[in-house]
Amino acid sequence: MAGRIDVVGLGPGDENGIPLGTLRLLRGADRLWLRTEKHPVVRWLREEGISFQTFDHLYEKHADFESVYEAIAESLLEEAASGASPVYAVPGHPMVAERSVQLLLARGADRGVKVDVRGGGSFLDAAFARLGIDPVEGFALLDGTDLDASRIDPRLHLIIGQVYDRMVASDVKLALMEVFPDEYPITVASSLGVEGRERMSRMPLFSLDQDGEFDDWTLVYVSPAEDSGILRRRFDTLTEVIAHLRGPEGCPWDRKQTHQSLRKYLLEEAYEFLEAVGEEDVEAMAEELGDILLQVVLHAQIAREEGYFDIRDVVGLLTEKLIRRHPHVFGEDRASDAEDVREKWEAIKERERAEKGRPQAESLLDGVPRFPALLQATELQKRAAQVGFDWSRREDVRDKLLEELEELFRADAFEKREEELGDLLFSAVALARFFEVDAEQALLTACRKFIRRFRFVEQRAAEAGEPVESFSLERLDAWWDEAKRRGF
Repeated sequence: MAGRIDVVGLGPGDENGIPLGTLRLLRGADRLWLRTEKHPVVRWLREEGISFQTFDHLYEKHADFESVYEAIAESLLEEAASGASPVYAVPGHPMVAERSVQLLLARGADRGVKVDVRGGGSFLDAAFARLGIDPVEGFALLDGTDLDASRIDPRLHLIIGQVYDRMVASDVKLALMEVFPDEYPITVASSLGVEGRERMSRMPLFSLDQDGEFDDWTLVYVSPAEDSGILRRRFDTLTEVIAHLRGPEGCPWDRKQTHQSLRKYLLEEAYEFLEAVGEEDVEAMAEELGDILLQVVLHAQIAREEGYFDIRDVVGLLTEKLIRRHPHVFGEDRASDAEDVREKWEAIKERERAEKGRPQAESLLDGVPRFPALLQATELQKRAAQVGFDWSRREDVRDKLLEELEELFRADAFEKREEELGDLLFSAVALARFFEVDAEQALLTACRKFIRRFRFVEQRAAEAGEPVESFSLERLDAWWDEAKRRGF
């Protein structure tokens, strides 16, 4: 090794918390570097005549913290590579929220530099004591400058560090509000364990960036949630509930279900969601998506009990597939437009099929979903159109539609009429394609429109004091036309 870097922690408070070994290292250092002089120990170091230099000037030079930490690590590694043995002192513990130390450890060996990390008290020690946290109950230490709601587990004690100004506090508040209600109580604390400087204040979450005071030693503490309304929004709570429903103390109906018995429900729930989309009913959309998710998790739970897979496998396979089939997003490939993406997707699917030893598609139509029928018809026609087997103009489709209509009326047997009606509908789907209309959604829209207008007719009949069947067709048609005029 060309040189070495000794890394020590200055602890969270004043000089009384510095271990004897660290003190000896500080006193004997030929060259002592501090990440920052913003620490209670610094005054004492000066009084003791311990000389040091700091990297505070790099905070002014660079626009972001990562660049600062990169510059610190490079400066120390270059110094050590020249044969020197600098001592690098950081606030708190070197292995707690110290990015520059992580960079030194990651790069030291490749640069021929030994990085020796010594101890030091962490601000967590003071935080556990002053906030009354028993870490064995479970806690998470999170970075306030890079906080994402997906990392927030409301079942744990949450300590969020580096909340050094109001802007960071605002970002922390917004992330927490995705998990906790606005009024959830939090604690803002600073300089815990430092006599004369310690501050703690309790406030509702929404006040975090309004009422809190912030500096380089500020943290936010959030206690574990006990409110079922918070916990029920978690995905793992859902899986636990479904596992319980399938368990010995669960529901007899849920326990008896199989993949086969549940098939129809998944299809029904999907259609109900499409109905909610058509109605632009956002509350119903959320509810129906939940029903679809129920089916997915229930199938995964059944598979788990049978020893095949569980919901984590489902999520993992899906995530891997999305990344694998989007090389233009997660890799170095490029895609010019949506059609280019579709072609790449199909090519990747074929390559994956070959890698898994599955036979290549024998027909262009292989893989088209078998239901619903309108979707199958649409996809079959699209596949055939890829090789030019399609009408040239929508007027040609209209002629074919009229031809099929005539054949339907000439059919003299039930089987023949069913066949001709199928041909008629198949041609109608082709016309929908040429008009760039989704046939399935168009029919659903027509059904919804029929429901609205017929209910209006029923309402008119009720207002007249008679059942619908007691009125003539002419009267019902008149009410129907009224419904159309009113926009139903």
